[in-house]
Amino acid sequence: MSEHDESEENPAFETTPPAAEIPTVAAAPAPAEPTPEQRVATLEAEKAEFRDRMLRIAAEFDNYKKRVRKDMAEHDVKARETVLREFLEIADNLERAIASWKEGGETDVKSVQDGVELVLRLFKSKLERYSVTAIDAKGQPFDPRVHDAISQAPSSEAMPGTVLHELQKGYRMGERLLRPAIVVVAAAPPAPPAETGKSDAKQAQAAGPSAGGVEIDVTGDDETPDKGDKPS
Repeated sequence: MSEHDESEENPAFETTPPAAEIPTVAAAPAPAEPTPEQRVATLEAEKAEFRDRMLRIAAEFDNYKKRVRKDMAEHDVKARETVLREFLEIADNLERAIASWKEGGETDVKSVQDGVELVLRLFKSKLERYSVTAIDAKGQPFDPRVHDAISQAPSSEAMPGTVLHELQKGYRMGERLLRPAIVVVAAAPPAPPAETGKSDAKQAQAAGPSAGGVEIDVTGDDETPDKGDKPS
C-alpha cells in the first residue's frame, strides 16, 4: 500500500502544509499619546458633564424639599381638623343642653348637673383617645417636673412637702408633659408659743445681776477720802 492510499483510508493522517502557506499576524500599532490640547478638551467635557449632573441633583433636591414641606403642612392641617372635629361633638351637646334649659323654663338642678357630668365624661373620653391623661397631684409629694407651686400653707393633717390643694389640673400626653398642675404645698404648722413667765425668768437669769439696770455695791467699803480731812 502506498503512502497516498493510507491518507485516503485514514482521514486523521494529514500532510503538513509548507511554511510559505502559513499566514503571518501583523502586530497592532501602539496607541498614540494624546496631545495637551486633547487632554484639556477631555477635561473640559468631563467638567461640563459633572456640572450639569450637579445642577440636576440640586434641582431635584430643591423640588424634594418643597414637596416635603407641602406634605407636612397638609398633614398638620389634617391632624388639626381631626382633633377639632372630635371636640365639635362636645360643643353640640353643650348647645343642646343650653337650648333645652332655656325652652324648659324651670329646670331641675339635678338634671343640669347630670347633663354637665355627661359632657365632662365625653370630654375625658376624647382626651383619652389622644393619650391625654390627668396628673394625680393632691396628697402626692411635690414634684417640680409636673407641679407648679404658687404658695405654701401650714397644715397639721398633710405631710410637709406634699400637695395640699390642687388649683388647676395638670395633663400628660403619653410620656410628655402637656400642662403642669398648679398646686399649694403643705408646710409644717407653727410651733406653740412658750409660757410668758418662764420665758421672762430664763431671760433674767441669763442676763445676770446687771439686768435691773444699775449695779449696786453691797460690801460697805468706801475708799473715797472724806472731803473734811486734809492731808498732813
